[in-house]
Amino acid sequence: MSFSSQVYFKRDSELIEVFPSIMEGGRSQGRGLAGLRSSRTLISRDLDDTKLKKSLSLLDQDLGKPPRLDQDTGGTGKIGGAGEEPGAPGEPGGVEGSEPSPTTTEVIPETVVSREFPRWVQSTDPLYYFQHRRQVSSDGTMEVRAMLTWSLNPQLDNDALFSCEVKHPALSMPMQAEVTLSAPRGPKLSMSPGKAKVGDTVRITVQGLQISSTGPLFTWTRVGGPLLDGREDHNGRELVLERVPAELNGSMFRCTAQNPLGSTDTHTRLIVFENPRLKKGRQHFVDAAYCNEALELTTMLLMLALTWDMT
Repeated sequence: MSFSSQVYFKRDSELIEVFPSIMEGGRSQGRGLAGLRSSRTLISRDLDDTKLKKSLSLLDQDLGKPPRLDQDTGGTGKIGGAGEEPGAPGEPGGVEGSEPSPTTTEVIPETVVSREFPRWVQSTDPLYYFQHRRQVSSDGTMEVRAMLTWSLNPQLDNDALFSCEVKHPALSMPMQAEVTLSAPRGPKLSMSPGKAKVGDTVRITVQGLQISSTGPLFTWTRVGGPLLDGREDHNGRELVLERVPAELNGSMFRCTAQNPLGSTDTHTRLIVFENPRLKKGRQHFVDAAYCNEALELTTMLLMLALTWDMT
């Protein structure tokens, strides 16, 4: 007789309510399939009001339809989930060909439409999707694998403690694995060297983000002025400042990370210290110039004295 194992996840020691996700091999569970469809329609997200009109107008242009804002229930910005019945003709969400309501329809001029990415406002109560698989080996041992999927919210998930526990009658106590999630609101930056001096080459690099085909776009700017080379911005994971002058001391640099879900930024301040080598070189130059002037003055005095003796 085989006993089934029980797997569950916790967040900060509190049990997480999960929804089954699609299983491997095309098999699915009804509740998990409905939950997955809901996640595809972003049921736990709301569109930002400041970019709702632009986003929908771009979508309608791609589909060859006039811009409309009545695709939701009352224009709240939420996209309907799977299984919702279309409304009656003339109502929001009605069938194609129905007359839109004049109070919920707005045509946006092309000059207003922007190609910037829409920003999503994350829900404070995300949906967690659960996938569980068990495999019994020939020696009688059982391998249990589980996966938890949800939409990341840096404001809530940063430094959260997630744990996975497995219960089985053969175990005297549950087996547990835990991890602390690092999800900062903005990109982490590192500066090299740590103590920059006048004349050094400074590198400011983004840390902790994976590089992929859908990775974010990083843009660097200097607050209150152009970059060292005169450009307004720089794209890439690293900003290089060659031979920094003392005038950059205290300058603030901004790194903006942007992807189709939105953008976030982080600031860092550059502190430039005096370079003893450059200071010593300047002092040596001053001393050499003083010696040359003294030598010229002594030579002139000797020539005057010799001229006086001859006369």
